[in-house]
Amino acid sequence: MPASGTLLVFVVSTLAILVVPGPSVMFVVARPLEQGRSAGLVSMAGVETGALVHVAVASAGVSALVASSPAAITLLRWIGGAYLLWLGAQAIRRHRRSGPPPVPVSRSRLFRQGLLVDLLNPKTALFFLAFLPGFVDPARGPVAAQVALLGVCFVALATLTDGAYALAAARLSGRARNGRRMARASAGTYGLLGVLALAGGA
Repeated sequence: MPASGTLLVFVVSTLAILVVPGPSVMFVVARPLEQGRSAGLVSMAGVETGALVHVAVASAGVSALVASSPAAITLLRWIGGAYLLWLGAQAIRRHRRSGPPPVPVSRSRLFRQGLLVDLLNPKTALFFLAFLPGFVDPARGPVAAQVALLGVCFVALATLTDGAYALAAARLSGRARNGRRMARASAGTYGLLGVLALAGGA
């Protein structure tokens, strides 16, 4: 287990990274804008579960294999970008249909979408592979166990910060509830994330 001083530096560094809105925050914020607080929190749970999978992969060293294959990274980036653009198109379609109000997306589907968005982002895997080992001390125990512990701590902190962003977005959408406007806002967020992913910037 890393020393207490190392853990403190890790926590401070992690919070400094997490408070700056990134792709996962933008995705989590888009959901409550369109569908309310519960949707944002469920989507956030899916994203953080995906992050835990990346942590497990990083601790097993499989991320190093992906990092060594530019073709694999490019493929994941294109699949992830296309998926985000598809989510944006779906958000617009749900509010353009005539007749009754659109049926909310189920919680299981929201969770799956959050999970896929995180899993299909190769930069998440590369981030953990690059960031976590910097706080590992081989003299203090198995490296894989230390990476796993640090990764779980990172995801726990990310759950707190992403959850705060989701709740803030839900309050904002509650004060300015306009279905079509919220759909455009969430679709625009998905579209931006998709373009960034395809361009390699997300």
